[in-house]
Amino acid sequence: MPADPTVSPMRGVIDNYTQDLAGLDRRYQLPGSDAEHQRLAKFFQDRLDGLSGVNFDSLDQAGKVDYLLLQNRIRFEVRELEYQKKQFDLVATLLPFAEPIVALEESRRRMEKLDSENAARTLVGADSSLAKLRKDLEAKVKSNSKELPDKVLANRAAKLTDQLREVLEHWHAFYDQYDPQFSWWMREPYPKFDKALKDYAEFLRKKLAGYTDEESEPVIGDPIGRVALLDALQLDMIPYTPEELIEIAQKEFAWCDVEMKRASRDLGFGDDWHKAVDHVAQHHVAPGDQPQLIKQLADEAVKFVDDHDLVTIPPICRETWRMEMMSPQRQKIAPYFLGGEVIQVSYPTDTMSDQDKLMSMRGNNYAFCRATVFHELIPGHHLQIFMSQHYNAHRHIFQTPFLIEGWALYWEMRFWDMGFARTPEERVGMLFWRAHRCARIIFSLKFHLGQMTAQQAIDFLVDRVGHERRNATAEVRRSVSGDYGPLYQCAYMLGALQLRALHLEVVDAGKMKDRDFNDAVLRENAIPVEMIRASLTGQPLTRDFKSTWRFYESSAHAAN
Repeated sequence: MPADPTVSPMRGVIDNYTQDLAGLDRRYQLPGSDAEHQRLAKFFQDRLDGLSGVNFDSLDQAGKVDYLLLQNRIRFEVRELEYQKKQFDLVATLLPFAEPIVALEESRRRMEKLDSENAARTLVGADSSLAKLRKDLEAKVKSNSKELPDKVLANRAAKLTDQLREVLEHWHAFYDQYDPQFSWWMREPYPKFDKALKDYAEFLRKKLAGYTDEESEPVIGDPIGRVALLDALQLDMIPYTPEELIEIAQKEFAWCDVEMKRASRDLGFGDDWHKAVDHVAQHHVAPGDQPQLIKQLADEAVKFVDDHDLVTIPPICRETWRMEMMSPQRQKIAPYFLGGEVIQVSYPTDTMSDQDKLMSMRGNNYAFCRATVFHELIPGHHLQIFMSQHYNAHRHIFQTPFLIEGWALYWEMRFWDMGFARTPEERVGMLFWRAHRCARIIFSLKFHLGQMTAQQAIDFLVDRVGHERRNATAEVRRSVSGDYGPLYQCAYMLGALQLRALHLEVVDAGKMKDRDFNDAVLRENAIPVEMIRASLTGQPLTRDFKSTWRFYESSAHAAN
């Protein structure tokens, strides 16, 4: 479609790209679909060709930023498309039924007339292939064969089996009862094959991936490897290798160690900071009182921002944040807070075991909460999301956790520098989270590099940061489950360090006032920080721009 003439040139191009890609995803997205791969590959190439025809030099600075964001995004999508195909291909032998299921659904989406008898035969054949494969795998399990897939691949195959079963269920529901011949032919083969798929997914999980009948599933994850990490870093415009980022985290960790031991000595525990953390963890409110504590801490943070004139808080933003309590199931992957317009509070419920109740209360103690409530609300995520809905909203497709989470942690750093922690206990609370963000960089990158297992990551958080084991398990599960991008856990600390470096370059150099700087960052939306830097500094940009900003080295107080 031609661009909307009422919208600036690059905004129109971005809006069209976003909507067209969403439409193609809805039309073609199926596990292991060759048709989807081919169609998306053509779409991305067409859009790159279209960008080459844009007169880059005629664009204003905002337009150039938009151009580079879109170009960078499409190039990443091309690489990601190939990566996803390779990931599927690695487990294709465990999914002999994928191709016939996808073929049936793609035929339906093309609105071709169905031959019910042939469709039934297709399901019978797929069911037979699955039965043969499962018998072979069961024999290998019994003989403890080395040819069995590892836990990661087995778990991936189980998830894909679930997805393909849902595809088949939707395909069946489309015709069943509406087409008498279909219902007649499918009466036996569909329920039999559906059950076989369900049982097979359970077999993969229990016999190969290590699941048990216990309520909590094992923490397995799916490491993406160094090449995919580098692709993701390029998307977020981070010109560092994973190894360099781990080194940065270790330097920041060293600063945390010094400050934590100082706070520990002030509390009378010498250098045994574990005892200091345990001491702080005992100071929590009683069950039922947590919501009032969160409200008190949220109001305190807003007053701190106002008193220091740090950032503009629109009246509607002040008024509209709300609170909900988190379910026990949700707390398995989010043992603390989740934020935005609604802050979701993690605290024990009466269905938890006594041990889990105590760990949840200790992990959500007063000092830990005081250090993070403002991270979730104001001036953190709630303010950030509110502003992103009002300024440069077309850039939502480029949102990166390096700005989303980096912005919230940047405020933790600013509050620390400005003396928000008044007591040793409050310093321990802030330092616990600061150390945790360092640890996230280390364990998440090492996990995806194949240098640390999920269980080792859990032990690392317990030993190195001071987490309760239940909470450490939930944190690692959240990090490796696939619900978040592979760089998400890195983004907190690294994004904050980017913003600190930019603050030094712009505010400390006298080019902008503090409040103006923070307002300007928010108005750019949650895009890679290097592009925000280009907007705020007027940095010359070219069509072939590549990220080169070594933000950590450029900061005079990189390691505080």
